[in-house]
Amino acid sequence: MRTAELQRTEPEIASPDRGVWSAVGAMAMCVSMLIASEFMPVSLLTPIASDLGATQGMAGQAISISGLFAVFTSLFMSVIAGRIDRRYVLIGLTSLMLASLILIAEAPSFLVLMIARAVLGIAIGGFWALSTATVMRLVPSDTVPKALGIIFTGNAIATAFAAPIGSYLGGIIGWRGVFWGLVPLVLINLLWQWISLPSMPPKSAGSVRQLFALLRRRHVAFGMMAVMLTFAGAFSAFTYFRPFLETYTHATTPQLSLFLLGLGVAGFAGTYAGTALVNERMYALLRWLPLLLAAVTLLMLLFGHLKPGVAVAMICWGGLNAAIPVAWSTWLSRSVSDDPESGGGLLVAAIQLSIMVGGALGGLLLDHVCIAATFMGAAALLVLGALIVGNGTRLRG
Repeated sequence: MRTAELQRTEPEIASPDRGVWSAVGAMAMCVSMLIASEFMPVSLLTPIASDLGATQGMAGQAISISGLFAVFTSLFMSVIAGRIDRRYVLIGLTSLMLASLILIAEAPSFLVLMIARAVLGIAIGGFWALSTATVMRLVPSDTVPKALGIIFTGNAIATAFAAPIGSYLGGIIGWRGVFWGLVPLVLINLLWQWISLPSMPPKSAGSVRQLFALLRRRHVAFGMMAVMLTFAGAFSAFTYFRPFLETYTHATTPQLSLFLLGLGVAGFAGTYAGTALVNERMYALLRWLPLLLAAVTLLMLLFGHLKPGVAVAMICWGGLNAAIPVAWSTWLSRSVSDDPESGGGLLVAAIQLSIMVGGALGGLLLDHVCIAATFMGAAALLVLGALIVGNGTRLRG
């Protein structure tokens, strides 16, 4: 009886005439809010540190702590939510994001900020872990790439506008006001999800053993290793762009906003290009994107005192970085198609763990050496990630 119910449900969910694209749009907006919330401290690092009595390196750990909790949530999400309708799980995770934003905006101390960021990490890890599998249930199989493209457009929008708007508004209404500004947007998204998401009964309860069993597949193990090195390298640099622009480039606040806007807008081009190329050149993208990103990161140091040079480098950086998750998500959908929820949880855990490690490593190098060391360490990690990918043979199932 249960199997029959599921067989009836999935075609109904997959029908494009039942407003599923609205549901995909609601998920894309939630992704935008999650990305904006997770990385907003990048553009507000200096005022947050000053207000809460922390170093910039310590404030950078606010990103790392959300990554830590996202790791554990993504690993256990299929177990925790294994018997709950996915619709209510996604809405519940979005509600957690709302609670964390309010707590961040009112944080009286660095400790409370870190607690709020931990709550945000739970929302991030859970939502991302279920996103690919949810999309595969919402739309017909031949339109999954299009739906994933919409999801990553939400990512690109947040990357494009969150940092520069956060930096600009932070100078006007303060960093707390910026986080309060996200609250009504998340409320709108909650309403949209409630209206558009269909019922998605769980197919089966997952297990942690099932998730880690994927790592016994050689191509998955190499893939996760390359993912971690690539994303750790990217976020070692990205987390500390504001200190770099302030101390190395000596950018003013308006200039800082423009630099970050250029980086973010380039993400649209990177997402589009990555989506266009990934079907035919997936393994080439997985190899060359981190290599090129490493080169651009070092060029930012080379041209660090020349504002036009830094502007061009940041635009290139934003485009290259935006294409990386498109390539890895496509690899996941092809390599772990038999268990997308466990595969999605594993991929999200690897990415979030790398964000945590990358942010921590970058902060240590910044506090104890210099910003140049942070960027050179980031470039080294990116190169190592590309070397793991190689010609793609290790990643083929």
